[in-house]
Amino acid sequence: MEYKDYYQTLGVSKDASDKAIKSAYRKLARKYHPDLNPDDKQAEEQFKALNEAYEVLSDPSKRAKYDQVGMDWQQWQQRGGGPGGYDWTRWTARGPGFGGRAGTAEDLGDMFGGGAFSDFFNQIFGEARGGRPGRQSRVQYQTRPQRGQDYQQEVEIALEEAYRGTVRILDKGGRRLEIKIPAGARTGTKVRISGEGSPGGYGGEPGDLYLAVKVRPDPRFERKGDDLHTIAQVDLYTALLGDSIRVATLSSPIMLTIKPETQNGQVLRLRGRGMPKLRAKDEYGDLYVKVDVRLPTKLTPHQQELLEQVRDAGQEQTTPAE
Repeated sequence: MEYKDYYQTLGVSKDASDKAIKSAYRKLARKYHPDLNPDDKQAEEQFKALNEAYEVLSDPSKRAKYDQVGMDWQQWQQRGGGPGGYDWTRWTARGPGFGGRAGTAEDLGDMFGGGAFSDFFNQIFGEARGGRPGRQSRVQYQTRPQRGQDYQQEVEIALEEAYRGTVRILDKGGRRLEIKIPAGARTGTKVRISGEGSPGGYGGEPGDLYLAVKVRPDPRFERKGDDLHTIAQVDLYTALLGDSIRVATLSSPIMLTIKPETQNGQVLRLRGRGMPKLRAKDEYGDLYVKVDVRLPTKLTPHQQELLEQVRDAGQEQTTPAE
C-alpha cells in the first residue's frame, strides 16, 4: 500500500497552521473543481485527493495520528525498509468509520462522498461512509443541489446621491443591470441583487450580488448617522444685532434666523433638514449649524470711531458707581 503525503498534496509545510491548510485547500479545490473541469479525469482525481488530504489535516485528532504514522514510515525507510514490507496493520483503525468532513459546503467537498478515499485512508482511519477497509472505493458524485457563491462589488456615490437615492448601471455578461440605491444609504450599506452571483451547481439556486456603498465626503457637510453638521459664517454685526442668513441644505437653500448676541461657536438645529432615514418613509435627521463669527479686518475711520463709542458705552454700563 502506498503512503500518502497529504502535506505535499495541499502544498503546505508539516507545521502549517489550520488557517494555512484551509486556505491552500480552498484555492486548489476551486482550481480542480469538476464544474470547472468537465470530463477531466485527472482533475477529478486531484480533487478527490485534495478532499482526502483536507479531511485528515483539518481534524486535529486525525492529523496527530497521521503525523505519527509519517514519522514511523520515515524511520522504516531510513532503516532500509523496502516497498511492501511495512506493517500497516499496526495503525489499523478500530471501530466504526469517521463521520466525514468531505461533502460540506464550507470546504467545497460536496462533489464526492467519503467512499472515494484511498486504501491508505481507510486502513489508518477506518472505512469512509460504508466502504471496506483495504479496498478502493469508486468515486461517487452527490446530486445534492449547491447554492452559488455570493459576489460583492463596491460602488461609490456622492452625499447628494445618498440623500435623494440614485441608480447605478452594471454590465454583467452583456446584460445591463439597473441597481437602485435607496435614499439614506450610508457607507457600509449593502444592496442585494438576488440571483446575480455565481451559478448554482446540480440545480441549486445562484448566489446573490451585493453592492457595498461608499459615500464620498462632502466639503460642506459632515455626516453623523442621519444628522448633518455644517458651518455658517456670519459677520460681527449680524452676530451682535441679529439677522437672517442663507444656509445651504441638500434639498434647497433656506433662510436661518440669527438672533441678536449670538455667540461664536453656538450651534443651531434645523429639524428634519438632515439625511433621510434609510427605509423609513418621510423621516429625516436634523441639520446642525455651527456659527462662525468673522471679525472685520479693515475698518474705516468712521467705523472705528463708532466701535469705540460702543466700547465706551459698554464700559460705562459695567463700571460700578462710587
